[in-house]
Amino acid sequence: MRETAPASQPGGEGPAHGAAPAPEELSAAGAHVPTVLQVLRQLDSTPRGLTEAQAQERLARSGPNTLPVHRGASWPRLFVRSLRDPFTAVLGCLGLVSAAVASWGTACVILLLVGVSCVLRATPELRADRSMATLRRMVATTAATQRRTEDGAAPELREIPVDELVPGDVVRLGPGDPVPADVRLLRARGLTVYQAALTGESAPVAKDARDMPAAAGSGTGSLARRAKPGAGGFDEPHLCFQGSSVASGSGTAVVVATGARTRFAEAHGRLAVPREAGAFDRSVRGISWILIRFMLVTPPLVLMANAALRGRGLETVPFAVAVAVGLTPEMLPVVVTTCLARGAALLARTHGVIVKRLTALHDLGAVDVLCLDKTGTLTQDRPVVHRAVEPAGTEDSEVLRWAAVNAWSTLHLADLPAPDALDEAVLDAVDEDELMPYDAVAVLPFDPVRRLATAVVRTPGRLGTHTLVVKGAAEAVLQRCALADDERDGLLARATAQAEDGLRVLAVATAERPARTRDYTPADERGLLFRGFVTFQDAPAPTAAEALAVLAKRGVTVKLLTGDHPGTAVRTCRDLGIQVGPESVLTAEGVDGLRDDELAAAARRATVFARCTPEHKARIAAALRAGGHTVGFLGDGVNDLPALHAADVGIVHRDAVGVARESADVVLADKDLTAIDHAITAGRHSGANIATYLRIILSSNLGNVIAMLGAGLLLPFLPMLPAQVLAQNLCFDAAQLAFAHDRPDPRALHRPTLLRPRGLLRFITGFGLLNAVADLATFGVLALTLYGPDGLDDEAVFHSGWFTENLVTQALVMLILRGAGRVPGPVAWAAAALAAAGLLLPVSPLGSVLGLTALPALYYVLLAVVLVFYAAGLAAARTRYDDRRRPGAGRTRPARGRRHP
Repeated sequence: MRETAPASQPGGEGPAHGAAPAPEELSAAGAHVPTVLQVLRQLDSTPRGLTEAQAQERLARSGPNTLPVHRGASWPRLFVRSLRDPFTAVLGCLGLVSAAVASWGTACVILLLVGVSCVLRATPELRADRSMATLRRMVATTAATQRRTEDGAAPELREIPVDELVPGDVVRLGPGDPVPADVRLLRARGLTVYQAALTGESAPVAKDARDMPAAAGSGTGSLARRAKPGAGGFDEPHLCFQGSSVASGSGTAVVVATGARTRFAEAHGRLAVPREAGAFDRSVRGISWILIRFMLVTPPLVLMANAALRGRGLETVPFAVAVAVGLTPEMLPVVVTTCLARGAALLARTHGVIVKRLTALHDLGAVDVLCLDKTGTLTQDRPVVHRAVEPAGTEDSEVLRWAAVNAWSTLHLADLPAPDALDEAVLDAVDEDELMPYDAVAVLPFDPVRRLATAVVRTPGRLGTHTLVVKGAAEAVLQRCALADDERDGLLARATAQAEDGLRVLAVATAERPARTRDYTPADERGLLFRGFVTFQDAPAPTAAEALAVLAKRGVTVKLLTGDHPGTAVRTCRDLGIQVGPESVLTAEGVDGLRDDELAAAARRATVFARCTPEHKARIAAALRAGGHTVGFLGDGVNDLPALHAADVGIVHRDAVGVARESADVVLADKDLTAIDHAITAGRHSGANIATYLRIILSSNLGNVIAMLGAGLLLPFLPMLPAQVLAQNLCFDAAQLAFAHDRPDPRALHRPTLLRPRGLLRFITGFGLLNAVADLATFGVLALTLYGPDGLDDEAVFHSGWFTENLVTQALVMLILRGAGRVPGPVAWAAAALAAAGLLLPVSPLGSVLGLTALPALYYVLLAVVLVFYAAGLAAARTRYDDRRRPGAGRTRPARGRRHP
């Protein structure tokens, strides 16, 4: 059982009627987890295993022990589903209407862009259905199983395919073996299990077969659903789960769940649950509905006004459609995708950060709350020695030396694959030369029942004497020391206080015994001399403090969601410079006592959430979103899947469990907050460019539409031909692609960037009206200056003059609304090209095809005067807008809804 399963095995649908009960059904009345005997009875099994006939019968009922196959939607279905987007749907309708009125150029352009938009939306969603192959590669193909040929026969140990395991089978586990199903231990010897694939914790977890009492107030016991804080039930010492592997020791266990009913498969099933829309999708939906209202109202207004005032009929339909199209940012999918794709490619190339869902890059830029666990992110996933003190509380290097003697002896005699994390920390803190005089004789390794480890060494300089060096949990060691009750209670209270302060505590004791040859047993661990305590703290990640300070400057609040003790989490925050007051700590019990609206308020105030289960983490992330925040969540295990789904952006590192990587939106090269800062910066870069594009394109389009409506009512002819409207839009849209390559205003990187529909509506209304004023001033120039009162009778001149003015003013808008005082870049060159197109097209051969004509020189002089006044007004309005958005400007008021600028 050393290989991994192929990805082609089919999955069952779970046990049929009469099959062995699922883990959640294996419970006993009372307040205790079911005993081994109760479990075997409920499974109708014995420690000798099943007979072949029983196994075959159960396999037929429960199905093979394979993970369920999740069949996602096909690409064509995803393409059709993309049409549900309101903006895309309306664009499609406008394209069909354009085709119906024989405006083929407009129809082809719109329908092409609709197709591109649907492809861009559908393709990334296919990746979400590929996690099953990753999961299957983590499961063993064979298992060492006890089977009997018939009742009464002796059990035989044989290797059978994992997919043939059934509930009630008895399996053997050894070092390096993957756990083939969810099992309940019958016997265990020094068994530790790696559960990183399930919980994200890299340290092995001790497992034990003894019958465990349920937690207080837990009610009915359960084999696989007993959730302890932070682990989602995976830390139950008597259970091992599919997806984990044996680190050391050995054990015998009975299978309690297979196939789709394992916890591993259950976690994968969460991938099929649709995620809530992220910040970008919500913003685009809001903006789309604003545009939809304009587009639905504009054509009827144009038709009714022209019919009432000018007596025009259906001949104005193409113009009405062109006006509606003129309001829409046809290139929105292309510009947005280009901005996000460039940012994602740059992140991957320079920082190794992979963005799986492009819109997640924008959501990263909008993140103002980052939720993360402590271990491996803020800390290095390893402890370091804090202090070593003797019973009176003063530092004493002898205590640390005795602890190191114990660790050194255990490492060499217990045949462990790797030292315990605390032992490794002790050995790192002591010079190896100090340990050489101690010759190890025997060891009693740590086990979860005794909660201590004992090493027996020859006492240097004292022949015939052995020294027992005992270290372990403070309560377990102190119980074995020769101490008065009040002294023992005082020492235990001191150890408890240190634990409450976030430190891990080991007690150290010794005893001298006459040398002997017979084995040492736990009975020898008595009458000990208490030496002192060794305390440990989690080693902070080297870049954590600096990265947290940078995130704070960027307006990102970090919240710690951990299964650890509150004191441990608070100490970590304090060591890294995060201020945490008493009101900033919320435990799982406190979360359970709050309604959703109350939790949203409490989550905004709290910094540390301790003793959290996976369900707590998901609920906290959802509450923060409901309170108006854009939430990022950094996780790495199966137990983090609910929170990864609940957040706006799910983030993992590349060493996370495969199912978490498939579920996440962003994959980091390393578990490092610095990488998150790079990703957030890239997101804000792209988001700022997208926001600038939308402000410019929508305000210009709105101004043009207002001017078109006014001119259509004043003129005896259409103010612009549909072909001219389309050519103008294409020129402007092509120029806007430069924003995907622009470097945004540095101030945009200092705060979350989120598209706010109401704020955008106010912007485009104000600047759109200003643009319309410039257009109307141009009408005055054309009507009164060039040809006198009858000048408006020349359609070609009017169309050409307005066409040129539109493109030149839009070039000015690109430069001024982009931001003053910045280095010219792609946008400046694109604006220059747009202005050149406006000036040269009317006099080019293509101009005659579009119905344009050359204009007299005086027009350009007068147009320059209009443009100077327009640029001055635009710059003044932009300055006033920036002043109002500057932090601290204006009257403050309580925030409602999303509070991003």
